Amino acid sequence: MQNTFYNEILTDHNLHPAHKHELPDANFQLEGVNPSCGDDIVLKLKVEDGKIVDGAYLGDGCAISQASADMMLDLVIGRTKEEAQRLSEIFLRMIKGHITEEEHEELEEAGALIDVSHMPSRVKCAVLGWHTMDEIFDDPEKAAAEAEAAKKE
Repeated sequence: MQNTFYNEILTDHNLHPAHKHELPDANFQLEGVNPSCGDDIVLKLKVEDGKIVDGAYLGDGCAISQASADMMLDLVIGRTKEEAQRLSEIFLRMIKGHITEEEHEELEEAGALIDVSHMPSRVKCAVLGWHTMDEIFDDPEKAAAEAEAAKKE
């Protein structure tokens, strides 16, 4: 049952991604690359008064990396930076196999990726978007400069 749920969610987010598009008014942007398999995303966030008001991504990669980025944005848009970072920390612990049932429920659809913890070669795929978001918040000056540069292209 869990595997069917996982496959349905993964397929839906790949065939109908809600957040895979341009975001011209993004004020933070960063590229995330997984060199071991070629996954490549550009994560774009619009943050106002500490709250993620919109987000999008562009790029190519495997089904897991693309679906995970889409699910992450579903979860963090409308939340504060701190809430998004907390959800990222929970997601990364889930992938390592250390999560409570309550935390798993907080991840909503992203929780379907729990089985990736049993697929070591896919872990980097699942965490790419999440790590990229964490990098944006760890170095907001760099992410703001990249967003500004992209507007000039």
